[in-house]
Amino acid sequence: MEIRPLDGIRVLELGNYIAAPTAGRILGDFGADVIKVERPKTGDELRNWRLYGGDTSMLYRTVNRNKRSITLDLRTAAGRAVVLDLIRHCDVLLENFRPGMLEKWGLGPDVLDEANPDLVVTRISAYGQTGPLAGRPGFAAVAEAVGGLRELVGDPDRPPVRVGVSIGDSIAGIYAAFGTVMALFRRDRADGRIPLDQRVIDVALNESILSVMESLVPDYLAYGIRRERVGGRMEGIAPSNAYPCSDGTSIIIGGNGDAIFQRYMRVIDRPDLAADPELQDNAGRWRHRERLDAAIAEWTRRHSRDEALRILEEAAIPCGPIYTAADIADDPQYRARNMIQTFPVDVGEPEPKPVGFTGIVPVIGGRSLPIRSVGPDLGEHTHEVLRELLGMSDAEIAALDQS
Repeated sequence: MEIRPLDGIRVLELGNYIAAPTAGRILGDFGADVIKVERPKTGDELRNWRLYGGDTSMLYRTVNRNKRSITLDLRTAAGRAVVLDLIRHCDVLLENFRPGMLEKWGLGPDVLDEANPDLVVTRISAYGQTGPLAGRPGFAAVAEAVGGLRELVGDPDRPPVRVGVSIGDSIAGIYAAFGTVMALFRRDRADGRIPLDQRVIDVALNESILSVMESLVPDYLAYGIRRERVGGRMEGIAPSNAYPCSDGTSIIIGGNGDAIFQRYMRVIDRPDLAADPELQDNAGRWRHRERLDAAIAEWTRRHSRDEALRILEEAAIPCGPIYTAADIADDPQYRARNMIQTFPVDVGEPEPKPVGFTGIVPVIGGRSLPIRSVGPDLGEHTHEVLRELLGMSDAEIAALDQS
């Protein structure tokens, strides 16, 4: 039986790009009815990002799965009026415009509260809804820098680099989904109505990044420590790195636990390092990280990837290959947990192509829940939603499209 914990919750998503749509995707993954409002004709710009064929990118299909798409022009009074009518039938409004934009359109939280006094309003922006930077625009690339992440990514002798995905947007989306569910949980347990300010979830991209920076700030304030880029290592943890193998590949090995380190050094035929008093704790191993990494790399270069992984796994040393998309698509572990789910999708060829999409996280019931649908075509559900919720006729919907 399909598990849908958020069945009965309806979300109106006004967001574009990745952050708010990620929150909507998570809520939709677990059963919420997510109605995505898009601009007529062009829709969410994400439809054209990394578009290699067809008219809708796989990025859009991924981030906007399990949603219904309607088109409304929020620049028009008619479009905004429909939003207010829809709000009366929703539990959540989700948006990621620059602060003040909803208010400019006459759709600020006070107005939304009048239409639906139980509504949860989840807002994602670059720097939050308050503070001296609130009105400043910003994408995740900037937030990742301001939040402290960019300074730590890359090698110390080169400028900082960015990770290969929009991690700032995705983390903000996860926090937004979590904040939304918290507000719904509290709303449903309360004896009376929750004040509006406590139903507004305010997620900032830069704060979302800062929140996963571990002890970056306390270490500085307590000890004056300024973290620096350390390439494939992790500051203060050793040995843990990527190591080259004889077949031209590399593997990741994490041997930084005290007991693990002892087994690790014996596996690579270095009992002298296992017995070295300077290497009995993590602080000492970090001081001698160059010597350790050189010894480990000398061993891995004598073995192919598969051989090295087999030997390490037999000794219960945490290790793994560095996967490409092709490796992930064929991996039996992902397949066993339903983490690759296939749908026929238009990719610009004469017939739809079966395409695997990543599954729903976290797992409930032993396997990833089934994806109900990949990201919809632009406006695919406009007539369905407006008839279902507002009782509008086809003629009224057509007139709205022309307004």
